[in-house]
Amino acid sequence: MSINTESELIAMQKVSDVVAYTLKEMKQYAKPGMSTKELDDFGGNILRDFGAKSAPQQTYNFPGWTCISINNEFCHGLPSSKKILKEGELINIDVSAELKGYWSDNGASFVLGVDKFKHQPLIDASKDILKQALDHIKGGVRISDIGHLMETEAKKYGYKVIRNLGGHGIGKSLHEQPDELLNYRNKYDQRRFRKNAVVAIETFIATQSTLAVTTNDGWTMIGNKGGYMAQHEHTIVITDSKPIILTEKNEIWQ
Repeated sequence: MSINTESELIAMQKVSDVVAYTLKEMKQYAKPGMSTKELDDFGGNILRDFGAKSAPQQTYNFPGWTCISINNEFCHGLPSSKKILKEGELINIDVSAELKGYWSDNGASFVLGVDKFKHQPLIDASKDILKQALDHIKGGVRISDIGHLMETEAKKYGYKVIRNLGGHGIGKSLHEQPDELLNYRNKYDQRRFRKNAVVAIETFIATQSTLAVTTNDGWTMIGNKGGYMAQHEHTIVITDSKPIILTEKNEIWQ
């Protein structure tokens, strides 16, 4: 969507505050020995208390409030009472919701407790790449140039990008144009970011794979060559200079 009025900006900020707060609280609540369903229910209760509805439930009939992916699961992980969190695991939580007709999205990867398996460098790279991308996004910038920046920085860190996942427009629904805001340069993509547009920008930084494939459960995605992936995501409003980061309260850079 494009922000045309102050009331639209206020409405987008409200739903963005909700998803940002939910993500932050879920990260803090996660503990070893807890099931991903328990963690998801905790997040769902927060959304419900705000009067918000789960975006993946509303849009795709997803069997959970949020997506929770563990270790080699890249994204869209199904919450389950059988999945028990363990110390040192790589966790990704993606929270998106609708509130009074407006939609927002954010996500973060993090290590649960002590970094026993050395996932932190991948997470730090993902965070930094998202920050660099947002520092360069403004009205008129080519979408593919931001993708090029993200892939170039990933290579500097010794990582790859997932080529079939990307950010997207958002606002009046979960996925809007411009879609496929990819983490690499598509030379055929001549689109540019437009001032006042609302988009969700997200990293997909991987250790070994370049594609995400869907597993037998029909939802969860893993790498085509295995390994791990880190994702960090903010919903933003594009301006003539630095973007407005609507989901800043998730504190994923802290």
